[in-house]
Amino acid sequence: MVVVFGGSLEKRQKRHGLFRVLSAFVAVLLVVAAGCVWYVNDYYHAVGVGSALRSDDAVRVSDFEHGWEFDGPGTEDALVFYPGAKVEASAYAPLMHEAAAAGVDCFLVRMPANLAFFGIDRAEDVRSANAYGSYRHWYLAGHSLGGAMAASYAGKHADAWDGLVLLASYSTADLGDTNLRVLSLYGGNDAVLNRAKVRKARRLMPRAYTERVIRGGNHAQFGSYGPQRGDGNATISAAKQRARTVAAIREFVTAGE
Repeated sequence: MVVVFGGSLEKRQKRHGLFRVLSAFVAVLLVVAAGCVWYVNDYYHAVGVGSALRSDDAVRVSDFEHGWEFDGPGTEDALVFYPGAKVEASAYAPLMHEAAAAGVDCFLVRMPANLAFFGIDRAEDVRSANAYGSYRHWYLAGHSLGGAMAASYAGKHADAWDGLVLLASYSTADLGDTNLRVLSLYGGNDAVLNRAKVRKARRLMPRAYTERVIRGGNHAQFGSYGPQRGDGNATISAAKQRARTVAAIREFVTAGE
């Protein structure tokens, strides 16, 4: 009698091949997962912002579900702020605190994984939570990627907002047919912002568009998170850059009242 083993051998080979494919697939998934964990946890941490997150005689600071509210002496103007990519949201507390003290109440939004891309609709949550507030004018703002995401959201909900403030950022959304007022601010020594894309984005802006350069400022000093890779060296202090930013925002908001 002749016994043929070919069939069982072929099955074993198929199972072995399938096992190798599955093992390779699992290995790739593990590498991707490890990469994602590293990427999410590799972010710029806030530096020296403790006092800006505390209330003082001019500004009351309080937590809300997705961030912090900075309530100053102003009663009519509110600004919702989206942080830059991979930057701890609290790094912008000094800027928000100073803007609130100047009369523009601010809502600083925390983003999932420190990326505004994953929280582009957070402005809607802020507005919904303050639907019965006394604010007459609402503005959306953001730094770097946060500004781009704010612009994208504003473009889809333009009727609900009075204006947009872009800090070291530009819009990829076409805002030309909206009634939004837009202020673009960036530092003269910013080496992170792509100036060519800023120029290209001008054609997407509405008629009420203002672009201003903060001489001596750079990319990172809109926040308080230390130096940023690839950025230029600022020739003004972070405090002075924030002060000029607040003054420009206040002027922009006042012009719209």
